[in-house]
Amino acid sequence: MLRWRRIPGPPEDLTKARLLRLYVTLAGRFGPQRWWPARTPYEVAVGAILTQHTAWTSAARAVAALRARRLLRPERLAALSEGELAELIRAAGTYRLKARRLQTFTRWLLERFGGRFGGMRRAPLLALRREMLAIVALAPETVDAILLYAAGRPVFVADAYARRLLAIHGFLLDGAGYEEARAFLEAHLPSDPALFNEFHALLVAAGKEHSRTAARQSARQRRGSPPTARARPSPSSASGRRGVGAPARRARRR
Repeated sequence: MLRWRRIPGPPEDLTKARLLRLYVTLAGRFGPQRWWPARTPYEVAVGAILTQHTAWTSAARAVAALRARRLLRPERLAALSEGELAELIRAAGTYRLKARRLQTFTRWLLERFGGRFGGMRRAPLLALRREMLAIVALAPETVDAILLYAAGRPVFVADAYARRLLAIHGFLLDGAGYEEARAFLEAHLPSDPALFNEFHALLVAAGKEHSRTAARQSARQRRGSPPTARARPSPSSASGRRGVGAPARRARRR
């Protein structure tokens, strides 16, 4: 008589389980982040380009200047000269370089998709990402922010805050590169743009808190005061205080 024998299935993805537990813990601590702060997908893309290497508050002032002049439409912004645009976005820092990149992206968007994001939502993702990296010449983090937050594509924005927090929690090695971290997260998380959106925002909120905590401890040590007991983030034992992300309205689809 044949005895029943259990056939082994695929191994469980323990990394996925740990990542999702971290996500739930961070969500409980910081609450909904409601990223990206913008009114339209195009405004999301403009903000992603302007916030490179600068604080969001500075980029937000530049976005507000464009909004006040009703220039947050691809065809209107593309009609400006590079010099005119640079003057309007001075608050964002490195404004001449960002004006050039913003014009390049906007003209590409008009030529490739008629200035709309519907085509970006349907285009083959890998080819689209390669095209944006090569033709538009934006940094990977900026391209991925546009794809995720403006076009709703399942691409994880593995920025410095995300990499630092994931290294602290043992998911990545210290010094892991952007592409390595992005590939790791996309391999171990469900391919869900809404999850990627909120998880990235929560990692940024936790990363900023960790940076502030480290800065306070360093200041105490310089003054000769004893450091606090906790030098690394421990979301599971923290209170429910809100994070410092950039809460705002979600971009409207068009």
